[in-house]
Amino acid sequence: MEAALAALRERIDAIDLELQRLLNARAEAAQEVARVKLEADPASEPVFYRPEREAQVLSRVKARNTGPMGDEEMARLFREIMSCCLALEQPLTVAYLGPEGTFTEAAAIKHFGHFARTRPMASIAEVFREVESGSAHYGVVPVENSTEGVVNHTLDSFMASPLQIAGEVELRIHHHLLLPPGVAPADLRRVFSHQQSLAQCRFWLDAHWPQLERIPVASNAEAAALVAKETNAAAIAGEMAAERYGLVKLANNIEDQPDNTTRFLVLGRQRVLPSGRDKTTLLVSTRNQPGALYQLLEPFHRHGISLTRLETRPSRVGNWSYVFFIDCEGHQDDSEVVKVLAELREITIEVKSLGSYPRAVL
Repeated sequence: MEAALAALRERIDAIDLELQRLLNARAEAAQEVARVKLEADPASEPVFYRPEREAQVLSRVKARNTGPMGDEEMARLFREIMSCCLALEQPLTVAYLGPEGTFTEAAAIKHFGHFARTRPMASIAEVFREVESGSAHYGVVPVENSTEGVVNHTLDSFMASPLQIAGEVELRIHHHLLLPPGVAPADLRRVFSHQQSLAQCRFWLDAHWPQLERIPVASNAEAAALVAKETNAAAIAGEMAAERYGLVKLANNIEDQPDNTTRFLVLGRQRVLPSGRDKTTLLVSTRNQPGALYQLLEPFHRHGISLTRLETRPSRVGNWSYVFFIDCEGHQDDSEVVKVLAELREITIEVKSLGSYPRAVL
């Protein structure tokens, strides 16, 4: 057995040596890409992060994977490799809805990798301002949850913003019951969490800890930070908050809906080129007249464009006036989408493209 193990370890060492050589070769190629871009137009700031390119790379990684590693695990490894190489070209600053330890931070890291410089903001509006001003290259904000619905603050912020959507992130939301090391479960009297998280774990709490006082706070991360200093309280939060604030898990995955998912949007200042598997988000203002919604939707049906989301929000220009947020499949440069947009501009008050971007890969 020892001889067989020694041979296998020697083989692994040789593979590691080759992996390290290839990783450095890839990093050198990334640095060369940066040099070419800088020399091509020295007067302007080049765009180093290309969402459509990264989506294509990750899709190919998953498509050609033969195991034994899973497709998602392999893609996450390549996500980190690309994150490291991009940091050699241009370290990205990414603003997100904070504080540290939130699911939004987890979404930002899932999309950009651990080599991005993440920066927590106090509100969704601050994330928008940070990107608009150029203080951050990109921003990440929540837009909808599969159990709680849309995040209205995010939709409303697009109405007056010039930012474009550069990507989307889908994150499975797992809630854990957390407490500080050394605290006995029998001593627990209170549980802190965001109001939505308390609602998403209500039946589990009713069944297992009905005696705990449930105290809502601004975020799950804030709950974790508070509980880290307590001796008789627990927090409901995610994995990242547990790691960030040194808490231990008393119970895993306590959400009532196991398929609970939140979708996040990546905010940027540049248009994204087609990746071959895209979505487009539109903001449309219609006239207040009978049949307006039918007129709005009919061109999508006629041109074979599938809608993935339709939301209504009050307009800021008058009482009882509304705008529609529409997600559709395809890129705004695709021929059929171009035709739909042209028709919509003829029958509506305003059509604003909030961006075309790759569909979530990870």
